[in-house]
Amino acid sequence: MNKKGGVVLMNIVITGANKGLGLELTREALRQGHQVAAGVRSVEGDHPELRALQSDHPHALHIVALDVDQEAAVAKSAEVISELWGQIDAIINNAGILLGRDQSIEEVSFEDVERSMITNLYGPMKVIKHLLPQLRRSSEPAIINVSSEAGCFTGAYGGDYAYAISKSGLNFFTAQLRKLLASEGFAVYAVHPGWIRTPMGGEQAPGDPVESAKGLLDLAQRRIIPERDAWMINHKGQPMPI
Repeated sequence: MNKKGGVVLMNIVITGANKGLGLELTREALRQGHQVAAGVRSVEGDHPELRALQSDHPHALHIVALDVDQEAAVAKSAEVISELWGQIDAIINNAGILLGRDQSIEEVSFEDVERSMITNLYGPMKVIKHLLPQLRRSSEPAIINVSSEAGCFTGAYGGDYAYAISKSGLNFFTAQLRKLLASEGFAVYAVHPGWIRTPMGGEQAPGDPVESAKGLLDLAQRRIIPERDAWMINHKGQPMPI
C-alpha cells in the first residue's frame, strides 16, 4: 500500500475479472490508480475487454491464471502474485456461477449443486488459504466476498437451491474469517452487490454494476465504514438481514 497525491493506492486481487462485476471492479480500480491482479480461468482465453484495459494500463494490470475451481491453480497464482508484489492489500472474491435457475426441488441436479459449491464457496476458501500470508503484510488488509441476499436465511425463497446454499456457506465462511482476523485489523465483509446488469443478473436488472463496483472498492479502501458489528452488507455498507 502506498500513496500518490494523498490517495492510498492498493494491490488488489479480483477473481472472475473478465466479465460482469469483476470487469467493472477491474476497470474502476485501475481508474483510481490501483495495481490489479485480474484473475481468470485461463490467460489464454479470449478476454477482449480485459486485454484492452491491459493495453491502457500495462504496468498496473496483471492478468493471472486464477481458476478458483482448482487448488493447484490458486496456489500457483499465489506464487505469481508474490513475485509481482510480495504484498496484497485487498482480495475481492467475485468469481461465481448461477446454475439450475428454474429447477424445483424435485428437479435439482446435484451436479449443479456440487459445481456451485466448488466455485462459489470452496473457491474463496482456496483463495484465502493461499493468499492470506500476503494479505497479512498489508497495514490495512481487506477481504470482500461477493455474496447475495439469496444466501441469507431471512431471504430464503424456495428456489435457486444450488446458488443460494453455496452463498449461504460463503456468508458463514465470511463470519468465520471476521472472527479470526478482525483483531489483526482486517476488514472482512460479505457483500450483496444488488441485482445488477451483468451476464448473471441479466439486462432486465435495475442495478448498475459500475455503482456496485465503486461501493465494493470504497469498502476495501475503508472510505465506507459499516456499523461495528455489520459484516453481511450491501455495496453501500448498509447491514443486510442475515
